[in-house]
Amino acid sequence: MAAVLAVLFGLIALGLAVRVYTAERAIRDAARQLREAGATGSTAKLRLSAPNSSAEELIAAINGLLELRTADEANFRRREAALRRQIANASHDLRTPLTSILGYLQLLEGDTLGAEERREYLGIVESRAKALQELITSFYDLSRLDGGEYPLVREKIDLGAILSELAAAFYNDLTDSGLTVEVDLAEPLPLVWGDSSAALRIFTNLIRNALDHGRGILSVRAYRDGNEVVTAFQNGAGNLTAEAAGHVFDRSFTSDRNRTGQNAGLGLAIVKALAEQMGGRAEAVLHDGLFTLAVRWKI
Repeated sequence: MAAVLAVLFGLIALGLAVRVYTAERAIRDAARQLREAGATGSTAKLRLSAPNSSAEELIAAINGLLELRTADEANFRRREAALRRQIANASHDLRTPLTSILGYLQLLEGDTLGAEERREYLGIVESRAKALQELITSFYDLSRLDGGEYPLVREKIDLGAILSELAAAFYNDLTDSGLTVEVDLAEPLPLVWGDSSAALRIFTNLIRNALDHGRGILSVRAYRDGNEVVTAFQNGAGNLTAEAAGHVFDRSFTSDRNRTGQNAGLGLAIVKALAEQMGGRAEAVLHDGLFTLAVRWKI
């Protein structure tokens, strides 16, 4: 009996020794793979050289961390590429009015200009300077929005009143633009959660976008859709393509940058950022030659 027990204990001890050895070998191999991955920057998953349940749990946890690192690196590369594009676009947008200002200032230095020409050139310089100031302000506002430093006060606001006031303010611009303006504000329009100054900024940017790029009829609508109020600005799309329509909220995007030098992306990027920070969302739809920019507000 004692001999049998001795053999049994020996087998148990041998089995335990084998399991310990296997686990140690698996962990050593995993550690080697991890060191190699760190040295080469590889994101390949670690693999066990021998099956072991305890080591498998550890390897699974390490592989999970490696996947997170891979995702972080990919996200960093995307953000870095986007930042480079934004810097390039910002440089282009700032350089365009600045180059124009410098050119007209050189013309103004001449002695052959008449009083009428001088007034005309000074007016152009002033308009380009205002455009430059607006661009710089937009860049600053976007940086504050990204950093969560843009002051917003969420309260119940009346979108109908804000839209009516803005339509009156832009009456002459809209009349001179050649656009046929149609306004349809559903009554009664419920109050929504938002910041009145931010809402005014959103609608101002949308009207300016229509003035710069719209064709034909500009339709401004506000109506209730479930637990939201929708404010929609629709106009003829001109040469806007379906692909471009999907990027209008991208920063410094414009469908005709090379032709006009005008910037549409900053204004619409601000629209999107402000809408989201107030709990709503901005949408862009191109259908049958009509382009709609809509903002959804929470009631």
